Amino acid sequence: MTEALLGFGAIFLLALMRVPLAFAMGLVGFAGVWLTRGLVPAFASTSQVVHETGFAYTLSVIPLFILMGNFVARAGLAHELFQAAYAFIGHVRGGLAHATIAACAGFGAICGSSIATAATMSKVAYPSMRRLGYSSSLSTGVMAAGGTLGIMIPPSTIMVIYGIVTQTNIGHLFAAGVIPGLLTATMLMLTVMVMTARDPEHAPPGERASWPERWRALRGIWGVVVLVIVVLGGIYGGFFTATEGAGFGAFGAFLFALLRRRLTWKVLFEVLVESARTTAMLFTLLIAATLFANFVNFTTLPGDLKEWITHQGWSPTMIVVAMMAIYVILGTVMEELTMVLLTIPLFFPIVTSLGFDPIWFGVLIVMIVQIGLISPPVGMNLFVLNALLPDVGLGNIFRGCWPFVLAMVVTLGLLIAFPQLSLWLPSLMR
Repeated sequence: MTEALLGFGAIFLLALMRVPLAFAMGLVGFAGVWLTRGLVPAFASTSQVVHETGFAYTLSVIPLFILMGNFVARAGLAHELFQAAYAFIGHVRGGLAHATIAACAGFGAICGSSIATAATMSKVAYPSMRRLGYSSSLSTGVMAAGGTLGIMIPPSTIMVIYGIVTQTNIGHLFAAGVIPGLLTATMLMLTVMVMTARDPEHAPPGERASWPERWRALRGIWGVVVLVIVVLGGIYGGFFTATEGAGFGAFGAFLFALLRRRLTWKVLFEVLVESARTTAMLFTLLIAATLFANFVNFTTLPGDLKEWITHQGWSPTMIVVAMMAIYVILGTVMEELTMVLLTIPLFFPIVTSLGFDPIWFGVLIVMIVQIGLISPPVGMNLFVLNALLPDVGLGNIFRGCWPFVLAMVVTLGLLIAFPQLSLWLPSLMR
């Protein structure tokens, strides 16, 4: 166990020295196997991990979903989603905020990236909020929190990575995220209602749209509906695998961007480069995390930790709650995906040994990542908005996100207390 603890300490030390966490995990994992098993096994393990990760068919779902999200963003479907949502609920107090959350949920169903969702909505929704006099704290808080729906409502890149690392069925994970995603969106809207009731100056009401205007707005989102039905309906219905669904989705998004005349050769090149860059980053993290996980598995830490927890006399639910508390704390100081990949080798065996469903635990992990994405001081969505909206100020963004962090923590508690919220839809597929 000592070797593993020293390994964790070395990773945090390298992180403090500003070494990227992917490289820190990879270096420590390689060095750990070298010291415990020898140099030849360390090189053999590293080459095997790199080869298997690079040529794994199941991992091809990652670049395909990323490509689909980038094509969707370029096709301008996010604007139509926002306009449709605003046409129906924009006239109520905080209506623009509610419309932003609804549009984030719809965009998340065809994107799968939290950062892309938040960045896109900052361009689509923020100008309207600013024009109507919405407070900057509420505006940015809504966009940051709504952006996280992109990784809970399927397809989700985080779910794909969790499914691959833990050998959990990705299609079942996607189904498990639907109800929690809608629940999260509802909790965010309730938060907006509470904030605007306490301080009406946060969000003045907008203009009421006529029914003909609403029907015209709905016609603009047919592309989103088609993509969702084809991709998710095909996966849930068993017509094709998650990887094949990602391929259909990427091709469909490409066609929509082409038909809307949004796809020039320059834009196509930018989409491909951006997708390749994001894929390379995720694969580097996966390789590094696998190297470190191999080192941890060579030590006695997983078994010792499981034995120690068993002798504490805690109930299984209390153990999961303690894990989630650790994740919430870590999420305030670590990048979320790296945090998950770093801790899964420790926590996942404990969760499964306690008899919990790995699909349910995967939903909890995604919820934790959502919380981390908007938790100061290192929430990624907050810095994305700060980069895109420099005139708002990071302080305003931080203040605006805290009510939504609280709402997500409450949602996490509901998902822990009622596992069927996550497991009911997957049970219909088994």
